[in-house]
Amino acid sequence: MSEAYFRVESGALGPEENFLSLDDILMSHEKLPVRTETAMPRLGAFFLERSAGAETDNAVPQGLALLPRLECSGVIQLTAALTSAPVILPPQPPTWLGLQGSKLELPLWLAKGLFDNKRRILSVELPKIYQEGWRTVFSADPNVVDLHKMGPHFYGFGSQLLHFDSPENADISQSLLQTFIGRFRRIMDSSQNAYNEDTSALVARLDEMERGLFQIGQNGLNDFQCWEKGQASQITASNLVQNYKKRKFTDMED
Repeated sequence: MSEAYFRVESGALGPEENFLSLDDILMSHEKLPVRTETAMPRLGAFFLERSAGAETDNAVPQGLALLPRLECSGVIQLTAALTSAPVILPPQPPTWLGLQGSKLELPLWLAKGLFDNKRRILSVELPKIYQEGWRTVFSADPNVVDLHKMGPHFYGFGSQLLHFDSPENADISQSLLQTFIGRFRRIMDSSQNAYNEDTSALVARLDEMERGLFQIGQNGLNDFQCWEKGQASQITASNLVQNYKKRKFTDMED
């Protein structure tokens, strides 16, 4: 039976995401807090929501998604991004539109495209989960944190943050590595000791990459149980051994 979708491996832990991977596509749409370093007119279409620490004067109305072009000659009705109710804009453009120093939350893919050290279009602020306070928690006991609640793509998103030349990059990368090391053994132990059981509680606190590792461990456990019961498929010689035998017989005939 053919599968409808063959899973493509994520490339988020490397230099660039894999645009064929659904996990990477979802991860690249996660929001990243940024501050504009220059005026960016006509970018209202991407100002989707108020960031958590946005200033009142430069804040974007929550739930409002503006069109790329704003015709402000009269009252315009738009559709809110998060509600079905129409939104009525005043005749004058909003004061926060494209102002320098505005705090926004942009998708990761857009923030990476706009980030430029030379032109200084925007500066990136670290999400709370990657800041020093949370790094201290991870260093104490990484197993107590619900990574899926804090960020379903914790490792991949954190790896992509290293593109933004933050002075904390070394600490972030070290924290990601130590967090993974600290959680890996418990994940694999859990996957090897849950046979024919409901594993929803075990994977609820794992990020997407950890869930993939847990599933690999489960597959290995199931294959071992089948082999132990004599239900595994017949063991055959590898192609390398078969090809070697063919070459050997050919040499003997010659």
